[in-house]
Amino acid sequence: MGICHGSLPQTTKPLRRELKEKLQSPIIVFMIGGPGCGKAVQSSRMAVKYNFYHIAIGELLREESSRATNKGKAIRDILLKGTLVPSGFIVELLTDNMLKAENVSGFIIEGFPREINQAKLFEEVVGRLPNIVIVFDCSTETMIQRLLIRGQMGGRVDDHERIIRQRLETHYSLCEPVLTHYLQKSILRNILGDEPPDIVFSRCCSVVDDVIKAAASTAQLFSSTKK
Repeated sequence: MGICHGSLPQTTKPLRRELKEKLQSPIIVFMIGGPGCGKAVQSSRMAVKYNFYHIAIGELLREESSRATNKGKAIRDILLKGTLVPSGFIVELLTDNMLKAENVSGFIIEGFPREINQAKLFEEVVGRLPNIVIVFDCSTETMIQRLLIRGQMGGRVDDHERIIRQRLETHYSLCEPVLTHYLQKSILRNILGDEPPDIVFSRCCSVVDDVIKAAASTAQLFSSTKK
């Protein structure tokens, strides 16, 4: 296991077979996009609508960064620089939270993956792809303005223009290989994030409805072949 940024792992091992099996059946939806694209609002709404388990990577990291530990300090320093927390730590954090969920039909995973190593490591660790990846296409100016407004309302410590621009630069430099990866797997869906929230939500729901129907058809086919 590689170590980076103090005690934060850069990689991690695959889950044990029984843990992998627990994560094979639920629908998994990744929600990605730049900071301020609207994925947090839409992820929360979809989790309620479909009764899916919502995991927001950013919130988990901010919670970890608030702890008075060496790990918390390391994460806090990374967030304030607008750069990325090592992949191994992110994937461990994500899978630990997924495994805590009991009897869920699906997961809405917000803010993951942010770079290609996270995407590939998740597949190695969990042993599967997500069902669908929704990416919000949103203009840089829209994202900056949304985050500055949130910052004025006392939103978050990283909602300052210098950090925002660094976060956006990091996002744009790392997102293209992620999009290409999921496009090649035929599971990438683009949604315009500049549009009114209700329209964005409707389009997100249309994507997830299709995923649920496809999963139900597959389950029915599998059940029929077993008889």
